[in-house]
Amino acid sequence: MIAEILVLIFMPVFVSFMGLLFMGIQRKITARVQNRIGPPFYQQFIDVMKLFSKRENIGHNWVFDIGPIFAIVGMLTTMLFIPMGGFRLLSMDGDLIVVMYLLVISGLGMALGAGASGNPNAGIGVMRGLTLMMAYEMPFVISVLAVMVYYHTTSLAEIVGMQSGMWALIILPLSALVADMALQAQFGKKPFDQPIAPAEVATGPIVEYGGKYLGMLMVAHSIGMFVEAGLFIDIFLGGGLLFHQPGIIWQVFNFLFWVLLVFALYTLAVLVNAIMPRYRIDQAFVFYWKWPTIIAIIGLAYALGVSVW
Repeated sequence: MIAEILVLIFMPVFVSFMGLLFMGIQRKITARVQNRIGPPFYQQFIDVMKLFSKRENIGHNWVFDIGPIFAIVGMLTTMLFIPMGGFRLLSMDGDLIVVMYLLVISGLGMALGAGASGNPNAGIGVMRGLTLMMAYEMPFVISVLAVMVYYHTTSLAEIVGMQSGMWALIILPLSALVADMALQAQFGKKPFDQPIAPAEVATGPIVEYGGKYLGMLMVAHSIGMFVEAGLFIDIFLGGGLLFHQPGIIWQVFNFLFWVLLVFALYTLAVLVNAIMPRYRIDQAFVFYWKWPTIIAIIGLAYALGVSVW
């Protein structure tokens, strides 16, 4: 019981720290790809500490104020259901469906708070964000459904355990491909960064946020990156389990490998972000509801055929 409590306390702190570190490394990688030096890899920590050190926060109303709280609490709650290598905080039958619902809470709460600011750029960003979410959720849900159909379960722990012999990435490559396409938009990376496009809508939903509110949003984004990448790893990469022996040492090794896979997925998204232009929001919507959705349906049909056979 004490160990579980310590893990519950340690995990959010560790994930926030690693998320900010990865975001800093991402800025460095992007700069190198674009032949720049870029800021130091620890710049994110400096920015967060500076924001939290500010005494005053500009607010508009209580709805605006709870936006960052929704964002960070939504991601922290979702994180509790994501198996992280050798560590599993909460687990139940049907928790994959619960995670799919919880992933939406953070974005909707943020949209509610940003919309209450009254800033037109925030409103445009919220509209783009909700449109983009509706676009990528369709193929993503179909690809996840293919995994649930193949393994005959909606439990993340069981799906991870059933991949001890072979990853779902190898068995269901089309579904994994579509899920990775959706991950690019979940990360908010080009060509799917329309909601926060700085040159167009001045970072959109967060344009009115500053001080501790903006610091909370940066931390929420760092946690969200781990949650979204971790979900992909659990569904398609066997949860990052290299060793299936019991014991805390093997759990730590599995967890470190899980973190390495998160970094690899995030780095892939960053490299695409560095070389791709931004789609218009209508182009992004048509893209996701066209080829990724078609590929996801083919992947679902394949999973059904293999499952029945």
